[in-house]
Amino acid sequence: MPDLVQQLRVALAAAADPERAPAMQRYMKSALPFYGVSNPDMRRIVRPIIKAHPLASALAWEAAVRRLWDEASQREERYAALELAGHRLYRAHQTPDAMGLYRHLVVTGAWWDLVDWVAPHLIGGILRTHPVTEGARMRSWADEDDLWLRRAAIVCQLGSKAATDTALLRDVVLLNLTDSTFGREFFIRKGIGWALRQYAYTDADWVRSFVFSHSSWLSPLSRREAMKHLSKDETPSHSPNLTAL
Repeated sequence: MPDLVQQLRVALAAAADPERAPAMQRYMKSALPFYGVSNPDMRRIVRPIIKAHPLASALAWEAAVRRLWDEASQREERYAALELAGHRLYRAHQTPDAMGLYRHLVVTGAWWDLVDWVAPHLIGGILRTHPVTEGARMRSWADEDDLWLRRAAIVCQLGSKAATDTALLRDVVLLNLTDSTFGREFFIRKGIGWALRQYAYTDADWVRSFVFSHSSWLSPLSRREAMKHLSKDETPSHSPNLTAL
């Protein structure tokens, strides 16, 4: 484990671009400085190293992710930790046992560039394979006293398409309407709109019906984002029973 973590750090440091780094930090409003390595270059650098140094167990994998993440001195080290977490070598570790790790990444990451990768790419896959236990967990997160856990619960199904659990999508949105604890926060309002807009590519009528039925409680930003690629005036061709979906 130390060899892998150290090699990732050394490789990222060697690729540093000090001229680009300050602008990247300003754009991301990050307390952590940047090396100045773009995401495509970061992936090109770290993926061969991860592949060349497989970890023997789930415990070793989680420990390496946590170490790289918690001890990061530059933001790209956290991006590398996410690459390690989701690498195909560790597909077998994508189970509910990993959710404690992913909760840690969401709570301590606490910003959109990190949370919006963890939620759909890592949490979403576990949710699809364990819908009962992880659906309950997402409903719990959607009502937590933490903005980023709520956003993770809202956007975790972005990649689910036809496998989207619409009852779960409905519930996590309803827990975060404008009268909720974080309902007026930008990242909650935007997350709701994003989740609905993405599912509209699969079932436009469901999204239209949901937005029409809850228009008074959805923020203008959420409504606008949800309906971005839909006709705002078109009546749904069917009116699903949203309480039963």
